[in-house]
Amino acid sequence: MGVKENCRNELRAAVRQLSDRCLYSASKWAAEQLVGIEQDPAKYTPSHTRFQRGSSSIRRRFRTATEAAFTSTPAAGVSHVATPTVPEDDNEAIDSDFYLLAKSYFDCREYRRATHVLRDQTGKKAVFLRCYALFLAGEKRKEEEMIELEGPLGKSDVVNHELVSIERELSALRKNGSIDSFGLYLYGLVLKQKGSDNLARTVLVESVNSYPWNWSAWSELQSLCTTAETLNSLNLNNHWMKDFFLANAYQELRMHSESLVKYENLQGTFSFSNYIQAQIAKAQYSLREFEQVEVIFEELLRNDPYRIEDMDMYSNVLYAKECFSALSYLAHRVFLTDKYRPESCCIIGNYYSLKGQHEKSVMYFRRALKLNKNYLSAWTLMGHEYVEMKNTPAAVDAYRRAVDINPCDYRAWYGLGQAYEMMGMPFYALHYFKKSVFLQPSDSRLWIAMAQCFETEQLHMLEEAIKCYRRAANCNDREAIALHQLAKLHAELGRSEEAAFYYKKDLEIMEAEEREGPNLVEALMFLARYYKAQKRFEDAEVYCTRLLDYSGPEKETAKSLLRGIRYEMDVEHLPP
Repeated sequence: MGVKENCRNELRAAVRQLSDRCLYSASKWAAEQLVGIEQDPAKYTPSHTRFQRGSSSIRRRFRTATEAAFTSTPAAGVSHVATPTVPEDDNEAIDSDFYLLAKSYFDCREYRRATHVLRDQTGKKAVFLRCYALFLAGEKRKEEEMIELEGPLGKSDVVNHELVSIERELSALRKNGSIDSFGLYLYGLVLKQKGSDNLARTVLVESVNSYPWNWSAWSELQSLCTTAETLNSLNLNNHWMKDFFLANAYQELRMHSESLVKYENLQGTFSFSNYIQAQIAKAQYSLREFEQVEVIFEELLRNDPYRIEDMDMYSNVLYAKECFSALSYLAHRVFLTDKYRPESCCIIGNYYSLKGQHEKSVMYFRRALKLNKNYLSAWTLMGHEYVEMKNTPAAVDAYRRAVDINPCDYRAWYGLGQAYEMMGMPFYALHYFKKSVFLQPSDSRLWIAMAQCFETEQLHMLEEAIKCYRRAANCNDREAIALHQLAKLHAELGRSEEAAFYYKKDLEIMEAEEREGPNLVEALMFLARYYKAQKRFEDAEVYCTRLLDYSGPEKETAKSLLRGIRYEMDVEHLPP
């Protein structure tokens, strides 16, 4: 049996087992990957192979130089070893009947009724569902108390009061060896909520090693791996699900090249996977490759027109590119599909923001947060809107909520820096800019923001600003700010040679991109004066002649410089 057939059989079984235990999110993920496996061409016509036409070119596009360094997954597909078999469930008639009733209550969100029905059942499936229902009942009550005490967006110290009893029971079951992988997953989830991160990691590793197909367990484990050292310390079995986990973990740790290599290798088997396509787009978005991201999302929407997951990222790309019509169409589509999804609200919020209707935009971001108060993008985007509205206290609060949820979100730290800069507090702003640049050192915008902070009157640390602009120039400065500022600062410090070097470099880029504007005029003017002072009259004359094409004071200055150049040239040619 081939690797693909093995993966297919394992995922089919996983979909049933996960759904049977009400782990619907993990079941959906497994089902999507099942459909994403490359089909046998002998059994399927070309019309069924929806990604076949574009997938190979997309895979080639994302090949990186680091591919050779990551060889745990063969280039042809996924790694595969003999995987553990799930023990047969206890199917005594009485357990089965009560379990079916409890599962029906669970599906109707009557969690405490489900818990009560299974109070005397001892089978592993029944114990898991009872504890899981009790956990969700506690979560439901926690949400209700939070709204009652603080409002849907307020801070609250409300906790899930069922955690202690669930932990006590599952801990005892783990000690006597009568807990299964699903019980371990729930135990790890409870430990994580209680702040016992080290034990939670250990328990979740046990869960995924004994049953590797529960994506929810992998996701919880990944959220506990905040450093590469922690990730590398995990004792994980070599199974193809580990490759999905590592690709996702690398992405969250901002190791985007490594993540792309993993996903490219997985595409060898899961050629039709929408999930992998979206994750590749996510990595490219972090690398600011917006053109490629747009191509991937357009293909995703063609293949899955009612998809909402990750579409808020697509809306961010359309917003950055100021694509009004495309963003309007996307907002209309998600509104008709499911307007009460946090992603949908964020997309509509982006649409109103691009139109300049910031109050409406904030309204939709707040609606997203009512649906999910931990939705990171909504807090960050709402902070941006408050900055646009000059409501800096509200912006600071929104950004602080974002970093409370995820301290590794560089956008929120950057937003805090901008807010404090607007309030005329450059020392505070600098602190937050340093946090953001530490998390995302390859983003030129962050280095430029920090350099501008160093340039303020209160700080006036020009040497530090120059260092930051150099870093920005080396990080693919798309806005073309760094080189011009380096030239200006060197000129201000009296370093004419360095200033001329950067002005000339900036001028070359502007000419290549056919850009006009005051920066071009300023570069021509400085270079004309610099070469005149260096007595390189021919070079100076070239720049002066170019300035004659402009109207205004620069034209008159160029004429004056040309007269001075010709006079000095004539003087040089006079006989001694």
